[in-house]
Amino acid sequence: MKILMVLTSHDELGTTGRKTGFWLEELAAPYYRFIEAGAEITLASPKGGQPPLDPVSNAPANQTEQTRRFEQDKAATEALANTVRLDSVDLADFDTVFYPGGHGPLWDLAEDQDSVALIQDTLRSGKPIALVCHAPGVLRHVTNEDGTPLVQGRRVTGFTNSEEEGVGLTDVVPFLVEDELVRLGGDYSKIGDWESYVVEDGLLITGQNPASSAAAADALVAKLQAMTA
Repeated sequence: MKILMVLTSHDELGTTGRKTGFWLEELAAPYYRFIEAGAEITLASPKGGQPPLDPVSNAPANQTEQTRRFEQDKAATEALANTVRLDSVDLADFDTVFYPGGHGPLWDLAEDQDSVALIQDTLRSGKPIALVCHAPGVLRHVTNEDGTPLVQGRRVTGFTNSEEEGVGLTDVVPFLVEDELVRLGGDYSKIGDWESYVVEDGLLITGQNPASSAAAADALVAKLQAMTA
């Protein structure tokens, strides 16, 4: 089982002067779910090298057992420091793709043509893909083979408008994930803020928020195992 995890390279939170990036729990929790399933993991980002960490995600209140484990894991931190460039990735080398969130992806991965092509090629080749929290927003330019939006008519979830309001960034982000998925015709659903919620529609798996990252990883592993049974 070979899994590609795609992280953001964007570190500026709009024009606020504050830093952003990927959300640590959304990398760490799935990472260890995949390790425990015996997977071989490759980390990638648009620019390669060390992707930016959203500093808020590593604040004491947001640390978890898995984030602390990741930070103390030499192999994991070395892999993170040396992500491969997204434009160098060959999908044939992987069984599936997982996108952690954080606010960063809304600026770079959502507009990145290598990311768009990767997602399209993954699904069209019959491989599953999972995206968590803000990462479902990177589906905004992804299309079906007939040119219609990928999410049109598909069951999806992602970071909610009320969760964005809760972190005070509604007027900072380039778009709201919930609104964008609905605009594109997605069959969007959600549950309470910060509760774990994962939606599956065929090969597409989406998770609502950081609390959903481990469950989304579990769903992806289960789907892979079912497909290869």
